[in-house]
Amino acid sequence: MNTVITNSAAETRELGKRLAEKLKAGDVILLEGDLGAGKSEFARGVAKGLGVTETVTSPSFTILNVYESGKLPLYHFDWYRLESSEELYELGMDEYLGGNGIALVEWPAQCPDAVPEECLRIRITATGENSRQIETEPCGGFRMITLE
Repeated sequence: MNTVITNSAAETRELGKRLAEKLKAGDVILLEGDLGAGKSEFARGVAKGLGVTETVTSPSFTILNVYESGKLPLYHFDWYRLESSEELYELGMDEYLGGNGIALVEWPAQCPDAVPEECLRIRITATGENSRQIETEPCGGFRMITLE
C-alpha cells in the first residue's frame, strides 16, 4: 500500500493527473471515501492527465459519464444510487469495466460482485478541511503504482 497526503483540492487533482500517466487500457480504478472526501476531484485529475477536454462532472444521477476526447476513453462510474449489480448489467455498463479505456468507479461497495478481481483500490480520507490521505492498494495481480 502507498499513502500520500494532499493539502488542497488542486493537489488531489494533481495526484490523479500523475496516476493517469501510469494507466493503460483496461485498468479499473476504485475510488472509495465518504461524501465530500475528494473522489470527484481525484477523477478530474485523472481526466486531465488523460487529456480529456470536456468538463468532468460527478455521474451521480447518470451512473456513467463517458469521456472520449483523451488519449484513452474514460468511463467514470458512480454506483452510489445502485441497489444491486443487476442494474449495472441490465444497463450494459459492465462492458466498460476492463474494456478499451480506463474505468473509474466511485462507490464500488454498492456492487461488490461487479468489481473485477484485478483493480487498483484508492481510498480517500479527509484528515482536515482541505487535507486528504490517499492510499493506493493493487488487488488481484494489478501492478503496483506509487503516487508521489
